Amino acid sequence: MDKTPHKSGFIAVIGRPNVGKSTLINQLIGQKIAIMSDKPQTTRTRILCILTQSDAQVILLDTPGVHKPLSKLGEYMDRSITNTLKEVDAIFFVVDVTEKPGPGERFIMERLEKTKKPVILVLNKIDLVTKEALLPIIAAYSKDREFAAVVPISALGEENLDALLSEAKKHLPEGPAYYPEDMVTDQPERLIAAELVREKVLSLTRDEVPHSIAVDVDEMTTRPNNDVYIRATIYVERDSQKGIVIGHKGAMLKEIGRLARPDIEMMIGSKVYLDLWVKVRKDWRNRDAILKSLGFGQD
Repeated sequence: MDKTPHKSGFIAVIGRPNVGKSTLINQLIGQKIAIMSDKPQTTRTRILCILTQSDAQVILLDTPGVHKPLSKLGEYMDRSITNTLKEVDAIFFVVDVTEKPGPGERFIMERLEKTKKPVILVLNKIDLVTKEALLPIIAAYSKDREFAAVVPISALGEENLDALLSEAKKHLPEGPAYYPEDMVTDQPERLIAAELVREKVLSLTRDEVPHSIAVDVDEMTTRPNNDVYIRATIYVERDSQKGIVIGHKGAMLKEIGRLARPDIEMMIGSKVYLDLWVKVRKDWRNRDAILKSLGFGQD
């Protein structure tokens, strides 16, 4: 009896900011790895997420939301996307079906024209539109290029994700797993912890502190009782932003910690003591030395 060959490979997840890339990846992995926010450009670093099944290991690369770079940080994010597209076996181009294709989608389509990799058009948020509305959307995207497949999904509702995975596996090469089956990301726990704190800052401060936030975990140690102590610094660009993040009598900072702690505890499987600090680093997004110290600018 013939055994189904095992497949392993890499898939880039690309799309305009806020189309649901991180939600899709988290649902596929079954664990919160990529941060989610309704603010654009929240994903800054390329995060590798690993889905292991009996017949395949699908390695998803969550890329920063594509936008024209406006700072050195933006340039780093832009290079990260370009490099990722060269390395993968296939690409998920995720679009939001509740919005018409615009300049952002055209910018991505131009990028995709330069790659010979198979591109799967992923129509997300189908639970928010009628089936009849999908046909003109598919036609609008397909008129300029032929996709390897078109898969309508709802990432949030976990609808049609199995069909998307089945389609993805068709484009992966045969081979053994690259990573242990219990591994879900290549990123160290301290980086994911920093990202989870940043997600809460973005969520709670809304438009007051747009993209001026970076989080660095200074210390992460296991105590004798197996609790984990994490000291993290939230960096902002202006004194006024520091006041917003700390809040009246420290209320905002306490709320950030209260919301981030359960997500971090779920990730590492231990009780966490989260010690948060806020510091000002003026114009950090345009300063190479600071970007490097925060792990950016190395691609």
